[in-house]
Amino acid sequence: MKLAVIGVGLIGGSFALALKQAKAVSHVTGVGRDPANLQLALERGAIDVIAPDPAGAARGADLVLIATPVGQYPKIFASLTDAKALITDAGSTKRDVVAAARKALGKKISQFVPAHPIAGAERSGVAAASAELFRGKRVVVTPLGENTKDAVKLVDEAWSTCGARISRMDPDEHDAVLAAVSHLPHLLAFALVHEVARRENSAQLFAFAAGGFRDFTRIASSHPEMWRDICIANRERLLHELKSYASELGSVQKLLEAGDGAALEKLFAGAREARNKWIHSS
Repeated sequence: MKLAVIGVGLIGGSFALALKQAKAVSHVTGVGRDPANLQLALERGAIDVIAPDPAGAARGADLVLIATPVGQYPKIFASLTDAKALITDAGSTKRDVVAAARKALGKKISQFVPAHPIAGAERSGVAAASAELFRGKRVVVTPLGENTKDAVKLVDEAWSTCGARISRMDPDEHDAVLAAVSHLPHLLAFALVHEVARRENSAQLFAFAAGGFRDFTRIASSHPEMWRDICIANRERLLHELKSYASELGSVQKLLEAGDGAALEKLFAGAREARNKWIHSS
């Protein structure tokens, strides 16, 4: 199988490396905006050749993976209208991605099988890519009504070959779920670091920040452009989650103001129990 990767970063590079390691692809063409990153992708063996644009990368490919920030998708889909390959993606939002694909591909929408690997990291670029990135991780495939069983099977098998566990959702459900457990945490981490960094004594605060601050804010080192696009694309769902979280913070604030230690401890104990149950079951 010949693979084309549009956006050879952490996700795209890892996808290519994993399929190459499994000998599931014979040739990988890559395209991206950063010449230095693409050169590194060549040196690392993630890709075999660099294409000048998405259309050129897709020419002659059997499978195309779009792994760029979702804000670039409309332009990319518009350039793939003549592609004969099956197209999938790694976007963290799905409703906007499907809408962009329908608008650009029209009757050829059956060629696009949307997906989202839940396996990111705070590092970006092909330098951070690994053939093991998806092993044991969940990949959500959100098939369209127009997709054939063979097309969905090929995308499933590609991700399974990378070691991933396949789940199914529709685009609306996907965006609602990820808003709560992925998009909101990233927004909170970025906001907390930004707030601390703006203080006059920020240098002192960062100097004394330890493991708790580091763990909570790790994802604030994630790719800013990618997360800008995700937040804007899923802003309705994200705003709903942000309001729910603000309401919870308001309840906690009242407990603090009242000095209600028993209620705080009960809240903390419930949260710890829920998290431990999740950790042990995952």
